[in-house]
Amino acid sequence: MLFYVPRYLWKTWEGGRIKMLVTDLNYPIVSEDCKADRKRLLVDYFTTNLHMQNFYAFRFFICEVLNFINVVGQIFFMDYFLDGEFSTYGSEVLKFTEMEPEEREDPMARVFPKVTKCTFHKYGPSGSVQKFDGLCVLPLNIVNEKIYVFLWFWFIFLSVLSGISLIYRCCVIVGPKMRLYLLRAKCRIASSDQVETIANKCEVGDWFVLYQLGKNIDPLIFKEVMSDLAKKLEGKETV
Repeated sequence: MLFYVPRYLWKTWEGGRIKMLVTDLNYPIVSEDCKADRKRLLVDYFTTNLHMQNFYAFRFFICEVLNFINVVGQIFFMDYFLDGEFSTYGSEVLKFTEMEPEEREDPMARVFPKVTKCTFHKYGPSGSVQKFDGLCVLPLNIVNEKIYVFLWFWFIFLSVLSGISLIYRCCVIVGPKMRLYLLRAKCRIASSDQVETIANKCEVGDWFVLYQLGKNIDPLIFKEVMSDLAKKLEGKETV
């Protein structure tokens, strides 16, 4: 449930903006009149809202931070739940598989024992309560140990992936050259000079929206949008 929270927040904050902007432009075959009209509206939107979209982008970045905090928090919660055994559970299992048979101490059996001592209380012949010790078999722990091994590797994978994503995002925020390179990679068929003109005039929020559009618009149409936008920005500067 907690993993759904960042996605829910972003869906609420995003409000379908990208879907609205790419309407009729995410198909390679559209009528010329419709395409020209939608491109004009999109270019006008960008020039009108230039430098006003940072808050939109930073809300997405906040969701990425929440993803990382969530997965790390899940690891700590599981560690607390298993009395400090979860943080090293997967690594201990890997070490166990590489040990000699006579040296092995199964960490899965330590965390999820399959046989344990049980104490039963029973009324005796005189009516007093008597205690009986016995061995109880816990077959469900055979499943639990496998589930938690999977969860350990899954959480580690997600935390590493989320950490790399945050590092990448920090580079994008503080590095205008990084944003220029990514924008060129997204629109290889556009003029490099026009892409550079747009990147130089865009802040992080403008770049973010434009990059998302590049993912959702047909490449040929996106090239035309970039060309029209560069001309509009250059004309706006010379006026």
